[in-house]
Amino acid sequence: MKRLLLISIFIITTQLPGQTKRDPRVVGLSGAYTTIAEGIFCVGFNPALITRAHDKPFMLQLYQSDRGFLGNFFSIENVAQFSGDTLNTKEKDELFENFEDGGGLSFFQDRHLPIPLLNYSKGNMALTSNIVFLNNFKIPIGLLELIFYGNGGKPDLDMTLNLEVLGINEFGFTFGVPFQSVSLGVTIKYLQGLFYMGIDPDSSQANIITSDVGLYGGGKYLIRQGIGGKGFGLDLGIITKEINGWSIGASMINVFGTIEWNRPSGMKDFLSNNPKLFSGFYPFKWGGETVGDDESILYTYNIDTLRADNLNQDSLFTNNTVFIKDTLANGNPRMFETRYPALFRFGFSKKMPTYIIASDLVAGFQDKYYARAKWRWSIGLEWTKMESLPLRIGYSWAGADLKELSMGIGYRKGPLIWDLGFAFRNGTWLHTMKGFNLSTGFTLTAFGGWKSDAEKQSSDKGLRGLFNRLKKNRSKKKDSSSEATSSPEQAEQLPQ
Repeated sequence: MKRLLLISIFIITTQLPGQTKRDPRVVGLSGAYTTIAEGIFCVGFNPALITRAHDKPFMLQLYQSDRGFLGNFFSIENVAQFSGDTLNTKEKDELFENFEDGGGLSFFQDRHLPIPLLNYSKGNMALTSNIVFLNNFKIPIGLLELIFYGNGGKPDLDMTLNLEVLGINEFGFTFGVPFQSVSLGVTIKYLQGLFYMGIDPDSSQANIITSDVGLYGGGKYLIRQGIGGKGFGLDLGIITKEINGWSIGASMINVFGTIEWNRPSGMKDFLSNNPKLFSGFYPFKWGGETVGDDESILYTYNIDTLRADNLNQDSLFTNNTVFIKDTLANGNPRMFETRYPALFRFGFSKKMPTYIIASDLVAGFQDKYYARAKWRWSIGLEWTKMESLPLRIGYSWAGADLKELSMGIGYRKGPLIWDLGFAFRNGTWLHTMKGFNLSTGFTLTAFGGWKSDAEKQSSDKGLRGLFNRLKKNRSKKKDSSSEATSSPEQAEQLPQ
């Protein structure tokens, strides 16, 4: 039973194809970013932070690669613990509680690809472009409860699946306005839909009714797809003026974000002409068959009082898959709309001479795409004693099914900014992690580095620091000489 369950889960999850915005620094800090993101990297976290770059040089992103995977079961520890022939009651309860916290057996994959040279900031403005691939799949908790406990549990089991595959490009224009004590920022986004496939929640429902004599039920799933789409989004942010190193900020990400799919565009031709770019995501397949661009999938099933004594009767369980034309009268694919989930962020930070500590609270409003309808707390520490080689560590927690330990490193020398971040997702080390996040990227700035003129003048590091120290020493000598040549009146008052 135990081995069968593990094998079944593995088969289901591996059949799937291989925060809207992310960068290596935020990965290393485990998401604590609302008050410390810099330049182009404030987009998607708090646009008000762009005002802190008004006296700093430009920032241009050259390259970034970010990949993430997250589940709530498979880890080295779990495979070792739950490998065997049978599950005892304690093991079964522990495993089921883990699934229950996540609302089922979940599988999430994402990839972020900022387009090189199209992410640029200067002064209080920024232009950004970021391609996001998401793959989200969840087996319902009702099915797992039936597998673990049979029909002796809840009488009505929810069997609603969650399936989403998404490709989208976010184009953003960010600007900020500083005031005396706070700064405000806005990001206006154009959402270019590439492809989408997901279960329509308004047209899908499924359940299983259990009783002492058996179980019965039925359901239907409408899986829709969209090729090409567009929409708009809006990010709003606020940040306080830094006082004694302290900052407090908040933001709403994707306040009004929506995407309308299957709008007329050249996206079909683009996807067809670049098959390697979207391999594993598009074209969509179902049951080994390729789904046409103008088709949706309707899957239905029915269970007629299944009991232990009639398991061999095939007629008791029936299912059917139909590829249906989802088109308008003119033959064009039917347009539909999906909500781009909103996020609320609140954070604070403290800057010290040798380190920065930051903490965030983030909440989603629905379990969709990258969002979770629960609070997530994160804390991050960046050690800056070695100015050109910052070190980072972070931790975040959102319940037993979502925790993360992260670390990162950076290199800042002259015009080059390089960052690397890695996170143990849903775990705190290699043997317990149930996913990972690896991110790295190169960014270009001015030859003097990412500093304002005031910061350069006060720096005591590098060649600039040497020059500043010599300047301070000369100033001290002048002050000493002026004190030595004091007025005769002052000399007469000195004791003899």
